[in-house]
Amino acid sequence: MSGNGRDEPFAFTPENVERAKAFVDRYPRGRQKSAVMPLLDLAQRQTGGWLPPAAIDHVADYLGMPAIRVFEVATFYTMYHLEPVGRHVVGVCTTTPCWLRGSDEVLETCREVLGIGVGETTGDGRFTLTELECLGACCNAPVIRVDDDYYEDLDADAVRRVLEGLKRGEKPAPGSSIGRRSSEPVTGLTTLQAAQPPQGS
Repeated sequence: MSGNGRDEPFAFTPENVERAKAFVDRYPRGRQKSAVMPLLDLAQRQTGGWLPPAAIDHVADYLGMPAIRVFEVATFYTMYHLEPVGRHVVGVCTTTPCWLRGSDEVLETCREVLGIGVGETTGDGRFTLTELECLGACCNAPVIRVDDDYYEDLDADAVRRVLEGLKRGEKPAPGSSIGRRSSEPVTGLTTLQAAQPPQGS
C-alpha cells in the first residue's frame, strides 16, 4: 500500500485513480471540490485506516484546493483519523439519548473486553476504541459503530458478543441486537394496523 508511514509519499493507486475520477464526475463542472469527503475516505482506506499529511496534500492537489481546506474537513468529521488506528475502530456514542439508555455500561464493557481506554489501540493493532458524538441512530440507542457498521439496541452482553466475535475473526451481523426492524417501536406497530380500505371507498 502507498503512504503507510507518516513521512512516506502518497498517491492514489491506479484503481483508486479511477474511483476518484468517478467521485469527481458526480458533481457539476466547477463543483468538483465537493468530492473532498469521498476522496478523503478513499485515501484513508488506501492507507489502512488513517490520513497521513501526504494523503491530505494529495487530495488537495487532486481537487485544486488549499491543503488547509482539506485539513479542515478531515479534522471536523469523526470518520477520518489523523493518527494510525487499529484494524477495527470501535466508536461508542455517548450523546444524551445513548447515555440515557446505557452507553456508560456499553463503553465500560468495551474497555473491559478490549483491555484499552478511549483513544487507545490494542497491542496487537486490531482494535482502537473511540468515543463519538451522536451517530444519528437515537431511536435505537445505545449504539456503536465498528468500521462501516452500526450495532444498535445494545447492552453489556450484546456489545460483548459483538466484540468477542470480532476478536475471533468473525463479522457479527450489524443492526439491532433485539431484532427490531429499522427504528420501529420496540413494542411493535401501534398504528396503521388495520387492513387498508378498498380504493375509492
